[in-house]
Amino acid sequence: MAHDHAHAHTPPADLGPAFRWAVGLNTAYVLVEGAAGFLTGSLALLADAAHNLTDVAGLLIAWGAAVLAKRVSSDNYTFGYGRATILAAMLNAIAILIGVLVVVWEAAHRFQSVVEVPGLTILLVALVGIGVNTGSALLFMRSQKDDLNAKGAYLHMAADAAVSGAVVLAAAGIMLTGWHWLDPAVAIAVSLLIAWTAWGLLRDSLRLGLDGVPEAIDRQAVADWLGAQDGVTNVHDLHIWALSTTRTALAVHLVWDGADADAFLDYVTDELEHDFAISHATVQLERAPCERAGVCLAA
Repeated sequence: MAHDHAHAHTPPADLGPAFRWAVGLNTAYVLVEGAAGFLTGSLALLADAAHNLTDVAGLLIAWGAAVLAKRVSSDNYTFGYGRATILAAMLNAIAILIGVLVVVWEAAHRFQSVVEVPGLTILLVALVGIGVNTGSALLFMRSQKDDLNAKGAYLHMAADAAVSGAVVLAAAGIMLTGWHWLDPAVAIAVSLLIAWTAWGLLRDSLRLGLDGVPEAIDRQAVADWLGAQDGVTNVHDLHIWALSTTRTALAVHLVWDGADADAFLDYVTDELEHDFAISHATVQLERAPCERAGVCLAA
């Protein structure tokens, strides 16, 4: 006996307004920062503007994925399009790492050929960048705990605020001391920090993309709980995987000798959702071999 259960799950949070504001703010800032970079001859501002541009692209990818995740399933995509959120998180992480490489490459060249730039202009533009990116990050702060896709957008914006902060520090240091090497030194330090967070996001999204058990779920705990239920004598073929960055599925075979199958299945699927946040459970009930053959002896 097989039972497929999918609760009317809580839909992903509506990130549309957050994405709209974040994309709008960051696109405007890229234009301002890029113009300032050209006018002042500051490669630091131009590099940061390019980094912000990759973030706008990342936000658009994540936004599209969040919209896809809400579409209902079709004949060809029977689980819906939720996994697009996992792919978006992966692409977001890769975009961050590419941005980091660009910044480090630029910084390495700065050590070799010092470029004198107007510190005050850079400081003021970068201060605006901190405000834009911090504000954008706050838009995703609440959702990022439960949604890997929102976490990607949150990390992107927080990383950019850190980069803008590094540019502010470098500009202030250059104004006070005239040490132009501060600019590439601070940029490299921040880039390493950003790379570390991006690597974690990439690792998590790869895990979900390869049908790994989501990190928040303990597979052994689920197996032990199922094995401890009344009438269950064996648990096998247990699979747990992600349908999206917010939804998890389970399939399992249980050898069971109880009486009321419907009540048992309802209880198990409800508890799996309540205790383990598994909203889509498919449970296959099997009788002991002797019962299937009708040769079990009376006790």
